Amino acid sequence: MRIGDIELVTNVVLAPLAGISDLTFRRICRRMGAGLVATEMVSAKAIVHGNAATQLLLRNDDDDRPTAIQLFGSEPDVMAEAARFLDANFDFEIIDINMGCPAPKIVKNGDGSALMKDPKLAGRIVRAVVDATKKPVTAKIRLGWDFNSINCVEVARIVEANGAAAIAVHGRTRSQMYEGKACWDGIKSVKNAVKVPVTGNGDVAEAEQAKQLMEQSGVDALMVGRASFGNPWVFRRITHYFATGEILPVPTTKERIEMALQHAEAAILHDGEKIALREMRKHIAWYLKGIHSATQAKVAVNNSQSFDEVRGILNDLL
Repeated sequence: MRIGDIELVTNVVLAPLAGISDLTFRRICRRMGAGLVATEMVSAKAIVHGNAATQLLLRNDDDDRPTAIQLFGSEPDVMAEAARFLDANFDFEIIDINMGCPAPKIVKNGDGSALMKDPKLAGRIVRAVVDATKKPVTAKIRLGWDFNSINCVEVARIVEANGAAAIAVHGRTRSQMYEGKACWDGIKSVKNAVKVPVTGNGDVAEAEQAKQLMEQSGVDALMVGRASFGNPWVFRRITHYFATGEILPVPTTKERIEMALQHAEAAILHDGEKIALREMRKHIAWYLKGIHSATQAKVAVNNSQSFDEVRGILNDLL
């Protein structure tokens, strides 16, 4: 699949995930077969105001390509200024506009999925960013604000008309948050309504589901979000299935523990031991899900003070 002039190696994409899709996790998922990865969502206002913590979210390197930086905001001029700053100061391939985040702290300011309630403003934001950057601009949307306002087709057509190079659709409304079943037919309606590539997102945790979504909706690519938590192998399993029709075995306990330790070591290199070990607690809990005696190990990891302690705790599970 192509997004503007960017050719993706695979059509399985890592979703932008707040608190999750940092540089270390993106690199792991790419190694496992993700054809495109996205940063955590970044506030356009914070970029414009020079917030140092926000700029840490924008780190990438040569092993982190192609990367989409996901911006959120609801003021076209601020979004455009942030895009110009990103162009001048960071090396990346795509700017993605967040129109799907359902978090109350985001939508209360008119950002994220609140933009589904104002399609014209959504279009102005896309146009402002497109005019401000040389990079392809994409948008991630939902089906609508709630079941009484399903307007994904309208929004998709408007953002396409304003220059979006691709659209990703989460098959839920904002009111659903992340609950209930994703509506793949809603994703299909967007695919049938626009000419730019469409990526489908929602309820894809296994290779067979990925194939079902592709066949049912006709989308060009798949986006995997929460199914990747503690499971970067999901990208390998999907891409391998698409290529061969073979279902790979699930990772063994040894493979999961080895990956958790590799993840932690890489995070320490980027963020230092203290910060990395704190952030790794949730990842390690996900890697250990379903493993015998994991409950005690997770408690011990949460109380650990060094990577050596963590390594000993996890190796004791083998």
